[in-house]
Amino acid sequence: MIDGRPVSQARGFKKIPKDEETGEITISVPERDFELSLIAENKHAASEPSTVRLYWEGEAKKEEFVIKPKLYILAVGVSKYENKELQLNFASKDAKDFVEAMNLQKGNLYQDVIVKLITDEEATKDNILDGLEWLERQVTSKDVAMLFFAGHGINDPSGVYFFLPANADLEKLKRTAVAYSDIKNTVSSLAGKVVMFVDTCHSGNVFGGKRAITDITGVRNELSSAENGVVVFA
Repeated sequence: MIDGRPVSQARGFKKIPKDEETGEITISVPERDFELSLIAENKHAASEPSTVRLYWEGEAKKEEFVIKPKLYILAVGVSKYENKELQLNFASKDAKDFVEAMNLQKGNLYQDVIVKLITDEEATKDNILDGLEWLERQVTSKDVAMLFFAGHGINDPSGVYFFLPANADLEKLKRTAVAYSDIKNTVSSLAGKVVMFVDTCHSGNVFGGKRAITDITGVRNELSSAENGVVVFA
């Protein structure tokens, strides 16, 4: 990992054969000071990162200047659901307000702020997945990505977390809701720094009392673990 973000296989990562105890990994590094971390993992767990700070002494060091990153935002807020029993008051407004607040940093903290805002009727499963794919295509190692999700969240009977889009069907979660795995696969693969805001809830009476439980703790802990390196506000 470079500065806490994973180095993709496309940038030179090579797996070491199982029968070898040592090996070499070749990666491309930025022409600046940075932290390089290595994490060992198997099917059971991942290690704590082993980190070393490296200092750049090339020509670029003589004329060093700070280039502001670009900020890419995927903001999703759902207040109006097709299922009228799921209606919320402020989720879509929160997403719009978040975007408005971050847009003020254009030219200040960030070189530019590029936004994909998806709210209410437009916040279908397909559109949200397209938004995640948009982030994967756009964000480079020099950028910052922010994801904002406001609406209903729910765990299925096996404990898998889902975000409910506008067209969600509670009886068909796998087909109509956005699975945590889709979100995790995106944020863990982004090259730049990633910050995620998750404001999802459920009302016991809406979901039939004990029928549904929403537990964001496992999601938060996994995303913010060293190997994923996401800053999570939940």
